[in-house]
Amino acid sequence: MFKDNLISLRKLHNLSQESLAEKLNVSRQTLSKYETGDSLPDIEKCKAMADIFGVSLDDLVNYESEYEGLAVPPKGKHIFGMVRVGDKGQIVIPAKARKLFQIKPGDHLIVLGDEAQGLAIMKETDFLAMIEQFQKMNGE
Repeated sequence: MFKDNLISLRKLHNLSQESLAEKLNVSRQTLSKYETGDSLPDIEKCKAMADIFGVSLDDLVNYESEYEGLAVPPKGKHIFGMVRVGDKGQIVIPAKARKLFQIKPGDHLIVLGDEAQGLAIMKETDFLAMIEQFQKMNGE
C-alpha cells in the first residue's frame, strides 16, 4: 500500500523522484527503494511526505482505494464508498463514516442541499451549535 500510494501521490503532484528526494533530503536511489518496496522510510520521512502531499500519515501508509483511479484523499477528506438509495430514499451510512463522525442509532441528521455542489449531512446537534454560534457572532 505505502509504495503504491507514494508513487501515485508523487505523480499526482508532478514531482520527479529526484525533486521529491531533494525535498526529503534523501538520495533519488533511496526514494526509488521506497517506491519498489525494497526499504521503508523512518517515521519522520513518512511525516514529511504526508505534509508535502497534504494527506494524513495514516492514509499515506494504509489507504487502499476500493475504486480504481481514486488516489489518497487530502487530509480531512474521506471517501467512504458508494451507497444505494432505497425505494423510499433511504441510505445506509457506511460504518467507517458513522464511527468517525460518532453517529449512533437514534441520532437526528440534517440533510442540506446545494444544487451546484450537492448534498451534505450533519448531526442535528452540530447544526444547532453552528446556528447558535452564528447568532452570537451577529449579536442576536
